[in-house]
Amino acid sequence: MDLLANLSLGFSHALSWQNILFCFLGALLGTVIGVLPGIGPVVGISLLLPITFSMNPTSAVIMLAGIYYGSAYGGSTTSILVNAPGEAMSVATCLDGYEMAKQGRAKSALATAAIGSFFAGTLATIATTLIAVPIAEFALRFAPPEFFSLMFLAMTTVGALTAEAPLKGMFSTLIGLFLAMVGMDQQTGQVRFTFGIAELADGIDFVVAAIGLFAVAEVLVQAEEISRTGAPERFQVQGAYWISWQEFKDSFKPYCRGTLVGYMMGALPGIGPTTSSFLAYALEKKVSKHPEKFGKGAIEGVAGPEAANNAASTGALVHLLALGIPGSATTAIMLGAFIMYGLQPGPLLFQNNPDFVWAIIASMYIGNVILLILNLPLVNLFAKLLDLPAAILYSLVLTFCCVGVFTLRFAVLDIFLVLGFGVVGYFMKKHKYPAAPLLLALVLGDLMEQALRRSLALSDGDWTVFFTRPISLVILVIAAIFLAIPLVTFLRRRARPTGGN
Repeated sequence: MDLLANLSLGFSHALSWQNILFCFLGALLGTVIGVLPGIGPVVGISLLLPITFSMNPTSAVIMLAGIYYGSAYGGSTTSILVNAPGEAMSVATCLDGYEMAKQGRAKSALATAAIGSFFAGTLATIATTLIAVPIAEFALRFAPPEFFSLMFLAMTTVGALTAEAPLKGMFSTLIGLFLAMVGMDQQTGQVRFTFGIAELADGIDFVVAAIGLFAVAEVLVQAEEISRTGAPERFQVQGAYWISWQEFKDSFKPYCRGTLVGYMMGALPGIGPTTSSFLAYALEKKVSKHPEKFGKGAIEGVAGPEAANNAASTGALVHLLALGIPGSATTAIMLGAFIMYGLQPGPLLFQNNPDFVWAIIASMYIGNVILLILNLPLVNLFAKLLDLPAAILYSLVLTFCCVGVFTLRFAVLDIFLVLGFGVVGYFMKKHKYPAAPLLLALVLGDLMEQALRRSLALSDGDWTVFFTRPISLVILVIAAIFLAIPLVTFLRRRARPTGGN
Protein backbone atom coordinates (compact mmCIF):
# COMPACT_ATOMS: atom_id res chain seq x y z
CA MET A 1 0.00 0.00 0.00
CA ASP A 2 1.36 3.41 -1.01
CA LEU A 3 0.44 4.99 2.31
CA LEU A 4 2.42 2.43 4.30
CA ALA A 5 5.33 2.75 1.89
CA ASN A 6 5.29 6.52 2.24
CA LEU A 7 5.17 6.33 6.03
CA SER A 8 7.98 3.81 6.02
CA LEU A 9 10.03 6.17 3.85
CA GLY A 10 9.26 9.06 6.18
CA PHE A 11 10.18 7.19 9.37
CA SER A 12 13.40 5.94 7.78
CA HIS A 13 14.50 9.59 7.55
CA ALA A 14 12.81 10.95 10.68
CA LEU A 15 14.31 8.26 12.92
CA SER A 16 17.91 9.16 12.09
CA TRP A 17 19.69 10.42 15.19
CA GLN A 18 20.20 13.87 13.65
CA ASN A 19 16.51 14.37 12.88
CA ILE A 20 15.42 13.00 16.26
CA LEU A 21 17.80 15.49 17.86
CA PHE A 22 16.41 18.41 15.84
CA CYS A 23 12.84 17.25 16.55
CA PHE A 24 13.65 17.22 20.26
CA LEU A 25 15.28 20.66 20.07
CA GLY A 26 12.30 22.07 18.17
CA ALA A 27 9.81 20.58 20.64
CA LEU A 28 11.81 21.87 23.61
CA LEU A 29 12.27 25.34 22.15
CA GLY A 30 8.61 25.45 21.11
CA THR A 31 7.52 24.58 24.63
CA VAL A 32 9.76 27.25 26.15
CA ILE A 33 8.57 29.80 23.57
CA GLY A 34 4.96 28.92 24.38
CA VAL A 35 5.61 29.32 28.11
CA LEU A 36 7.08 32.82 27.77
CA PRO A 37 4.25 35.35 27.31
CA GLY A 38 4.54 37.37 24.12
CA ILE A 39 7.22 35.20 22.53
CA GLY A 40 5.09 33.01 20.27
CA PRO A 41 5.96 30.68 17.38
CA VAL A 42 6.06 33.62 14.95
CA VAL A 43 8.71 35.37 17.03
CA GLY A 44 10.57 32.16 17.87
CA ILE A 45 10.76 30.88 14.30
CA SER A 46 11.69 34.35 13.03
CA LEU A 47 14.57 34.56 15.51
CA LEU A 48 15.87 31.04 14.81
CA LEU A 49 15.35 31.02 11.06
CA PRO A 50 18.76 32.54 10.14
CA ILE A 51 20.67 29.73 11.87
CA THR A 52 18.81 27.07 9.85
CA PHE A 53 20.04 28.27 6.45
CA SER A 54 23.22 26.19 6.72
CA MET A 55 21.30 23.09 7.85
CA ASN A 56 19.87 20.21 5.84
CA PRO A 57 16.37 21.38 4.73
CA THR A 58 14.68 18.28 6.17
CA SER A 59 16.29 18.72 9.58
CA ALA A 60 15.62 22.47 9.52
CA VAL A 61 11.90 22.09 8.78
CA ILE A 62 11.55 19.27 11.33
CA MET A 63 12.93 21.66 13.96
CA LEU A 64 10.72 24.57 12.81
CA ALA A 65 7.64 22.33 12.79
CA GLY A 66 8.53 21.19 16.32
CA ILE A 67 8.68 24.82 17.42
CA TYR A 68 5.32 25.48 15.75
CA TYR A 69 3.27 22.74 17.40
CA GLY A 70 5.43 22.70 20.55
CA SER A 71 4.42 26.28 21.30
CA ALA A 72 0.79 25.15 21.40
CA TYR A 73 1.74 22.79 24.26
CA GLY A 74 3.74 25.36 26.22
CA GLY A 75 1.26 28.20 25.87
CA SER A 76 -1.12 26.55 28.33
CA THR A 77 1.40 26.60 31.19
CA THR A 78 1.33 30.31 31.94
CA SER A 79 -2.38 30.47 31.10
CA ILE A 80 -3.01 28.08 33.98
CA LEU A 81 -0.33 29.23 36.42
CA VAL A 82 -0.41 33.02 36.11
CA ASN A 83 -3.43 33.81 33.91
CA ALA A 84 -1.03 35.11 31.25
CA PRO A 85 -1.44 33.19 27.99
CA GLY A 86 1.91 32.43 26.41
CA GLU A 87 0.04 32.29 23.10
CA ALA A 88 -3.10 33.91 21.72
CA MET A 89 -4.38 30.39 21.09
CA SER A 90 -4.18 29.73 24.85
CA VAL A 91 -6.44 32.60 25.89
CA ALA A 92 -9.47 30.31 26.17
CA THR A 93 -7.49 28.04 28.51
CA CYS A 94 -7.18 30.93 30.99
CA LEU A 95 -10.92 31.00 31.57
CA ASP A 96 -11.03 27.75 33.56
CA GLY A 97 -7.37 26.75 33.86
CA TYR A 98 -6.46 29.70 36.07
CA GLU A 99 -9.53 29.10 38.22
CA MET A 100 -8.42 25.49 38.68
CA ALA A 101 -4.97 26.73 39.77
CA LYS A 102 -6.52 29.05 42.35
CA GLN A 103 -8.48 26.07 43.69
CA GLY A 104 -5.26 24.06 44.13
CA ARG A 105 -5.92 21.94 41.03
CA ALA A 106 -3.09 23.28 38.90
CA LYS A 107 -1.54 19.84 38.44
CA SER A 108 -4.82 18.48 37.04
CA ALA A 109 -5.19 21.42 34.68
CA LEU A 110 -1.59 21.14 33.43
CA ALA A 111 -1.87 17.37 32.92
CA THR A 112 -5.20 17.76 31.14
CA ALA A 113 -3.65 20.31 28.78
CA ALA A 114 -0.62 18.10 28.05
CA ILE A 115 -2.64 14.92 27.48
CA GLY A 116 -5.20 16.77 25.36
CA SER A 117 -2.46 18.28 23.26
CA PHE A 118 -0.91 14.84 22.67
CA PHE A 119 -4.28 13.26 21.87
CA ALA A 120 -5.31 15.96 19.40
CA GLY A 121 -1.87 16.33 17.85
CA THR A 122 -1.61 12.60 17.16
CA LEU A 123 -5.11 12.27 15.68
CA ALA A 124 -4.57 15.39 13.56
CA THR A 125 -1.29 13.97 12.26
CA ILE A 126 -3.06 10.73 11.30
CA ALA A 127 -5.66 12.78 9.43
CA THR A 128 -2.90 14.71 7.67
CA THR A 129 -1.29 11.42 6.66
CA LEU A 130 -4.55 10.25 5.10
CA ILE A 131 -5.67 13.39 3.24
CA ALA A 132 -2.48 15.23 2.27
CA VAL A 133 -1.84 13.13 -0.86
CA PRO A 134 -5.44 13.36 -2.20
CA ILE A 135 -5.34 17.13 -1.75
CA ALA A 136 -1.99 17.31 -3.53
CA GLU A 137 -3.21 15.09 -6.39
CA PHE A 138 -6.22 17.32 -6.87
CA ALA A 139 -3.97 20.36 -6.93
CA LEU A 140 -1.97 18.84 -9.82
CA ARG A 141 -4.79 20.05 -12.05
CA PHE A 142 -3.79 23.60 -11.26
CA ALA A 143 -2.24 25.83 -13.93
CA PRO A 144 -1.00 29.45 -13.39
CA PRO A 145 -4.59 30.86 -13.33
CA GLU A 146 -5.57 28.45 -10.53
CA PHE A 147 -2.43 29.22 -8.55
CA PHE A 148 -3.09 32.96 -8.85
CA SER A 149 -6.68 32.47 -7.68
CA LEU A 150 -5.56 30.25 -4.82
CA MET A 151 -3.00 32.78 -3.58
CA PHE A 152 -5.59 35.53 -3.94
CA LEU A 153 -7.96 33.43 -1.81
CA ALA A 154 -5.27 32.97 0.87
CA MET A 155 -4.73 36.71 1.17
CA THR A 156 -8.42 37.58 1.17
CA THR A 157 -9.19 35.07 3.91
CA VAL A 158 -6.39 36.18 6.21
CA GLY A 159 -7.12 39.83 5.53
CA ALA A 160 -10.89 39.64 5.70
CA LEU A 161 -11.24 37.24 8.63
CA THR A 162 -9.58 39.67 11.03
CA ALA A 163 -12.03 39.74 13.90
CA GLU A 164 -13.52 43.20 14.33
CA ALA A 165 -11.56 45.04 11.66
CA PRO A 166 -11.85 43.51 8.16
CA LEU A 167 -11.03 46.82 6.48
CA LYS A 168 -7.85 47.12 8.52
CA GLY A 169 -6.94 43.57 7.54
CA MET A 170 -7.37 44.39 3.87
CA PHE A 171 -5.34 47.57 4.25
CA SER A 172 -2.49 45.57 5.82
CA THR A 173 -2.66 43.14 2.91
CA LEU A 174 -2.33 45.95 0.38
CA ILE A 175 0.69 47.36 2.24
CA GLY A 176 2.29 43.92 2.15
CA LEU A 177 1.69 43.66 -1.61
CA PHE A 178 3.37 47.02 -2.12
CA LEU A 179 6.38 45.96 -0.07
CA ALA A 180 6.59 42.74 -2.12
CA MET A 181 7.17 44.89 -5.21
CA VAL A 182 10.30 46.50 -3.77
CA GLY A 183 13.41 45.29 -5.58
CA MET A 184 14.24 43.94 -9.02
CA ASP A 185 11.47 42.70 -11.31
CA GLN A 186 12.35 39.09 -12.10
CA GLN A 187 11.05 39.28 -15.67
CA THR A 188 12.26 42.67 -16.86
CA GLY A 189 15.21 43.36 -14.57
CA GLN A 190 13.75 46.77 -13.72
CA VAL A 191 14.51 47.98 -10.18
CA ARG A 192 11.39 49.22 -8.39
CA PHE A 193 10.81 51.38 -5.30
CA THR A 194 14.36 51.17 -3.95
CA PHE A 195 14.83 54.97 -3.78
CA GLY A 196 18.44 54.59 -4.83
CA ILE A 197 19.35 52.18 -1.99
CA ALA A 198 21.40 49.41 -3.59
CA GLU A 199 20.77 46.92 -0.76
CA LEU A 200 17.04 46.97 -1.56
CA ALA A 201 17.58 45.62 -5.09
CA ASP A 202 17.05 42.10 -3.72
CA GLY A 203 13.82 43.19 -2.06
CA ILE A 204 12.79 43.27 1.59
CA ASP A 205 13.62 39.99 3.29
CA PHE A 206 10.53 38.50 4.87
CA VAL A 207 12.59 37.44 7.91
CA VAL A 208 13.46 41.08 8.58
CA ALA A 209 9.81 42.07 8.31
CA ALA A 210 8.62 39.16 10.47
CA ILE A 211 11.11 39.82 13.26
CA GLY A 212 10.32 43.52 13.23
CA LEU A 213 6.53 43.27 13.03
CA PHE A 214 6.24 40.57 15.66
CA ALA A 215 9.35 40.26 17.85
CA VAL A 216 10.47 43.90 18.13
CA ALA A 217 6.87 45.14 18.24
CA GLU A 218 6.07 42.64 21.00
CA VAL A 219 9.07 43.83 23.02
CA LEU A 220 7.72 47.39 22.85
CA VAL A 221 4.19 46.31 23.75
CA GLN A 222 5.31 44.12 26.65
CA ALA A 223 7.63 46.81 27.97
CA GLU A 224 4.74 49.27 28.02
CA GLU A 225 2.40 46.74 29.63
CA ILE A 226 4.82 45.70 32.37
CA SER A 227 5.68 49.30 33.22
CA ARG A 228 1.98 50.06 33.62
CA THR A 229 0.64 46.94 35.39
CA GLY A 230 3.67 45.17 36.85
CA ALA A 231 4.27 41.39 36.97
CA PRO A 232 1.26 39.01 37.16
CA GLU A 233 0.44 37.09 40.30
CA ARG A 234 2.12 33.66 40.61
CA PHE A 235 0.97 30.46 42.27
CA GLN A 236 3.22 27.70 43.57
CA VAL A 237 2.70 24.38 41.81
CA GLN A 238 3.48 21.26 43.80
CA GLY A 239 3.06 17.52 43.45
CA ALA A 240 3.01 15.16 40.48
CA TYR A 241 1.37 16.26 37.26
CA TRP A 242 -1.37 13.79 36.55
CA ILE A 243 -5.16 13.51 36.61
CA SER A 244 -7.58 11.12 38.24
CA TRP A 245 -9.54 8.52 36.28
CA GLN A 246 -12.75 10.55 36.74
CA GLU A 247 -11.06 13.70 35.43
CA PHE A 248 -9.81 11.75 32.42
CA LYS A 249 -13.34 10.49 31.70
CA ASP A 250 -14.68 14.04 32.00
CA SER A 251 -12.02 15.21 29.56
CA PHE A 252 -12.19 12.47 26.93
CA LYS A 253 -15.25 13.68 25.01
CA PRO A 254 -13.99 17.30 25.05
CA TYR A 255 -10.70 15.96 23.64
CA CYS A 256 -12.57 14.34 20.75
CA ARG A 257 -14.84 17.30 20.04
CA GLY A 258 -11.97 19.77 20.33
CA THR A 259 -9.83 17.72 17.93
CA LEU A 260 -12.61 17.65 15.34
CA VAL A 261 -13.36 21.37 15.62
CA GLY A 262 -9.70 22.32 15.63
CA TYR A 263 -8.67 20.23 12.65
CA MET A 264 -11.60 21.36 10.52
CA MET A 265 -11.01 25.01 11.37
CA GLY A 266 -7.22 24.79 11.17
CA ALA A 267 -7.38 23.47 7.62
CA LEU A 268 -9.22 26.65 6.55
CA PRO A 269 -6.82 29.50 5.69
CA GLY A 270 -7.26 32.46 7.99
CA ILE A 271 -9.20 30.74 10.79
CA GLY A 272 -6.29 29.69 12.99
CA PRO A 273 -5.89 27.97 16.38
CA THR A 274 -7.11 30.98 18.38
CA THR A 275 -10.56 30.99 16.79
CA SER A 276 -10.68 27.19 16.99
CA SER A 277 -9.99 27.19 20.73
CA PHE A 278 -12.80 29.65 21.43
CA LEU A 279 -15.19 27.66 19.22
CA ALA A 280 -14.28 24.49 21.14
CA TYR A 281 -14.82 26.27 24.47
CA ALA A 282 -18.22 27.55 23.33
CA LEU A 283 -19.17 24.06 22.14
CA GLU A 284 -18.23 22.46 25.47
CA LYS A 285 -20.27 25.01 27.37
CA LYS A 286 -23.20 24.44 25.01
CA VAL A 287 -23.28 20.64 25.37
CA SER A 288 -22.48 20.58 29.09
CA LYS A 289 -25.14 19.56 31.58
CA HIS A 290 -23.67 22.10 34.00
CA PRO A 291 -22.75 25.18 31.93
CA GLU A 292 -22.72 27.27 35.11
CA LYS A 293 -19.40 25.59 36.08
CA PHE A 294 -17.59 27.12 33.12
CA GLY A 295 -15.44 30.05 34.13
CA LYS A 296 -15.22 28.60 37.64
CA GLY A 297 -12.76 25.75 37.10
CA ALA A 298 -14.46 23.25 34.75
CA ILE A 299 -11.90 20.76 33.48
CA GLU A 300 -13.82 20.50 30.19
CA GLY A 301 -13.02 24.18 29.65
CA VAL A 302 -9.34 23.25 29.54
CA ALA A 303 -9.56 19.95 27.65
CA GLY A 304 -11.60 21.19 24.68
CA PRO A 305 -9.65 24.36 23.80
CA GLU A 306 -6.25 22.68 24.30
CA ALA A 307 -7.20 19.83 21.96
CA ALA A 308 -8.60 22.32 19.44
CA ASN A 309 -5.57 24.60 19.24
CA ASN A 310 -3.16 21.68 18.74
CA ALA A 311 -5.33 20.04 16.10
CA ALA A 312 -5.68 23.39 14.32
CA SER A 313 -1.91 23.88 14.30
CA THR A 314 -1.45 20.51 12.60
CA GLY A 315 -4.36 21.14 10.21
CA ALA A 316 -2.73 24.37 9.03
CA LEU A 317 0.28 22.35 7.85
CA VAL A 318 -1.97 20.45 5.41
CA HIS A 319 -2.51 23.54 3.28
CA LEU A 320 1.13 24.51 3.53
CA LEU A 321 2.48 21.14 2.36
CA ALA A 322 -0.22 20.16 -0.13
CA LEU A 323 -1.17 23.54 -1.62
CA GLY A 324 1.62 25.90 -0.61
CA ILE A 325 -0.94 28.16 1.06
CA PRO A 326 -0.20 29.31 4.62
CA GLY A 327 -3.16 29.66 6.94
CA SER A 328 -1.47 31.79 9.58
CA ALA A 329 1.44 34.14 10.18
CA THR A 330 3.57 31.26 11.46
CA THR A 331 2.98 29.07 8.42
CA ALA A 332 3.59 32.13 6.23
CA ILE A 333 7.08 32.36 7.73
CA MET A 334 7.54 28.63 7.17
CA LEU A 335 6.50 29.10 3.54
CA GLY A 336 9.21 31.71 3.14
CA ALA A 337 11.68 29.30 4.76
CA PHE A 338 10.71 26.56 2.29
CA ILE A 339 11.36 28.92 -0.62
CA MET A 340 14.72 29.95 0.80
CA TYR A 341 15.66 26.27 1.10
CA GLY A 342 14.88 25.85 -2.61
CA LEU A 343 11.61 23.98 -2.02
CA GLN A 344 8.19 24.99 -3.37
CA PRO A 345 5.36 23.69 -1.16
CA GLY A 346 2.44 22.39 -3.17
CA PRO A 347 1.36 19.32 -5.13
CA LEU A 348 4.69 18.84 -6.93
CA LEU A 349 6.47 18.69 -3.57
CA PHE A 350 4.92 15.25 -2.99
CA GLN A 351 6.22 14.06 -6.36
CA ASN A 352 9.63 15.72 -6.45
CA ASN A 353 10.57 15.48 -2.76
CA PRO A 354 8.59 12.60 -1.21
CA ASP A 355 11.37 11.78 1.26
CA PHE A 356 11.24 15.38 2.57
CA VAL A 357 7.42 15.53 2.88
CA TRP A 358 7.00 12.18 4.58
CA ALA A 359 9.93 12.78 6.90
CA ILE A 360 8.15 15.94 8.09
CA ILE A 361 4.85 14.07 8.62
CA ALA A 362 6.61 11.17 10.39
CA SER A 363 8.45 13.62 12.64
CA MET A 364 5.09 14.93 13.88
CA TYR A 365 4.31 11.54 15.41
CA ILE A 366 7.69 11.53 17.12
CA GLY A 367 7.35 15.17 18.17
CA ASN A 368 4.02 14.58 19.90
CA VAL A 369 5.51 11.79 22.01
CA ILE A 370 8.51 13.97 22.88
CA LEU A 371 6.22 16.84 23.86
CA LEU A 372 4.14 14.65 26.16
CA ILE A 373 7.30 13.41 27.88
CA LEU A 374 8.58 16.98 28.23
CA ASN A 375 5.42 18.65 29.41
CA LEU A 376 4.29 16.33 32.19
CA PRO A 377 7.43 16.33 34.40
CA LEU A 378 8.99 19.68 33.46
CA VAL A 379 6.13 22.12 33.94
CA ASN A 380 7.57 23.47 37.20
CA LEU A 381 10.90 24.10 35.48
CA PHE A 382 9.23 26.08 32.69
CA ALA A 383 7.30 28.09 35.24
CA LYS A 384 10.62 29.11 36.81
CA LEU A 385 11.57 30.79 33.53
CA LEU A 386 9.00 33.44 34.32
CA ASP A 387 11.13 34.51 37.28
CA LEU A 388 13.63 36.03 34.85
CA PRO A 389 13.31 39.82 35.20
CA ALA A 390 11.25 41.26 32.38
CA ALA A 391 13.88 43.89 31.54
CA ILE A 392 16.51 41.18 30.99
CA LEU A 393 14.14 38.89 29.11
CA TYR A 394 13.01 41.44 26.54
CA SER A 395 16.48 43.00 26.27
CA LEU A 396 17.74 39.55 25.25
CA VAL A 397 14.93 39.23 22.71
CA LEU A 398 15.77 42.61 21.19
CA THR A 399 19.46 41.68 21.03
CA PHE A 400 18.68 38.39 19.31
CA CYS A 401 16.47 40.24 16.83
CA CYS A 402 19.26 42.57 15.74
CA VAL A 403 21.95 39.87 15.66
CA GLY A 404 19.65 37.51 13.76
CA VAL A 405 18.82 39.91 10.94
CA PHE A 406 22.40 41.12 10.64
CA THR A 407 23.60 37.56 10.01
CA LEU A 408 21.24 37.23 7.03
CA ARG A 409 23.52 39.22 4.69
CA PHE A 410 25.68 41.24 7.10
CA ALA A 411 23.99 44.49 6.10
CA VAL A 412 23.57 47.30 8.63
CA LEU A 413 20.50 48.41 6.67
CA ASP A 414 18.68 45.27 7.84
CA ILE A 415 19.10 46.35 11.47
CA PHE A 416 17.51 49.72 10.71
CA LEU A 417 14.76 47.97 8.74
CA VAL A 418 13.95 45.56 11.56
CA LEU A 419 13.76 48.43 14.06
CA GLY A 420 11.61 50.40 11.62
CA PHE A 421 9.27 47.44 11.15
CA GLY A 422 9.20 47.09 14.94
CA VAL A 423 7.95 50.65 15.38
CA VAL A 424 5.40 50.12 12.60
CA GLY A 425 4.31 46.85 14.21
CA TYR A 426 3.94 48.55 17.59
CA PHE A 427 1.58 51.18 16.21
CA MET A 428 -0.30 48.49 14.26
CA LYS A 429 -0.88 46.63 17.53
CA LYS A 430 -1.92 49.81 19.33
CA HIS A 431 -4.45 50.68 16.62
CA LYS A 432 -5.51 47.08 16.02
CA TYR A 433 -4.11 46.74 12.50
CA PRO A 434 -3.24 43.05 12.00
CA ALA A 435 0.34 42.31 10.98
CA ALA A 436 -0.30 38.77 9.71
CA PRO A 437 -1.95 39.83 6.42
CA LEU A 438 0.94 42.21 5.71
CA LEU A 439 3.50 39.47 6.23
CA LEU A 440 1.52 36.94 4.21
CA ALA A 441 1.19 39.38 1.31
CA LEU A 442 4.92 40.08 1.47
CA VAL A 443 5.64 36.35 1.21
CA LEU A 444 3.09 35.58 -1.51
CA GLY A 445 3.17 38.87 -3.41
CA ASP A 446 6.02 38.01 -5.77
CA LEU A 447 4.69 34.49 -6.42
CA MET A 448 1.24 35.92 -7.07
CA GLU A 449 2.64 38.47 -9.51
CA GLN A 450 4.51 35.77 -11.44
CA ALA A 451 1.39 33.57 -11.59
CA LEU A 452 -0.63 36.55 -12.88
CA ARG A 453 1.89 37.32 -15.61
CA ARG A 454 2.16 33.70 -16.72
CA SER A 455 -1.62 33.40 -16.83
CA LEU A 456 -1.92 36.47 -19.04
CA ALA A 457 0.92 35.24 -21.23
CA LEU A 458 -0.87 31.92 -21.77
CA SER A 459 -4.13 33.69 -22.63
CA ASP A 460 -2.58 36.41 -24.82
CA GLY A 461 -3.60 39.07 -22.32
CA ASP A 462 -7.20 37.85 -21.95
CA TRP A 463 -8.28 38.52 -18.33
CA THR A 464 -11.28 36.22 -18.65
CA VAL A 465 -8.94 33.24 -18.32
CA PHE A 466 -9.48 33.43 -14.55
CA PHE A 467 -13.26 33.08 -14.96
CA THR A 468 -13.51 30.59 -17.83
CA ARG A 469 -11.51 27.88 -16.07
CA PRO A 470 -13.89 26.09 -13.64
CA ILE A 471 -11.48 25.55 -10.72
CA SER A 472 -10.19 29.11 -10.89
CA LEU A 473 -13.74 30.46 -11.02
CA VAL A 474 -14.83 28.46 -7.97
CA ILE A 475 -11.80 29.65 -5.99
CA LEU A 476 -12.48 33.30 -6.93
CA VAL A 477 -16.15 32.96 -5.94
CA ILE A 478 -15.04 31.63 -2.52
CA ALA A 479 -12.61 34.55 -2.24
CA ALA A 480 -15.43 36.98 -3.04
CA ILE A 481 -17.55 35.43 -0.29
CA PHE A 482 -14.70 35.75 2.21
CA LEU A 483 -14.40 39.40 1.22
CA ALA A 484 -18.11 40.19 1.26
CA ILE A 485 -19.31 38.54 4.48
CA PRO A 486 -17.00 40.42 6.90
CA LEU A 487 -17.67 43.70 5.12
CA VAL A 488 -21.45 43.24 5.32
CA THR A 489 -21.18 42.22 8.99
CA PHE A 490 -18.97 45.21 9.74
CA LEU A 491 -21.33 47.67 8.00
CA ARG A 492 -24.37 46.22 9.77
CA ARG A 493 -22.59 46.49 13.11
CA ARG A 494 -21.77 50.13 12.38
CA ALA A 495 -25.37 50.91 11.46
CA ARG A 496 -27.07 49.08 14.35
CA PRO A 497 -26.36 51.53 17.25
CA THR A 498 -28.16 54.42 15.47
CA GLY A 499 -31.53 52.89 16.43
CA GLY A 500 -31.09 53.59 20.18
CA ASN A 501 -32.44 51.47 23.03
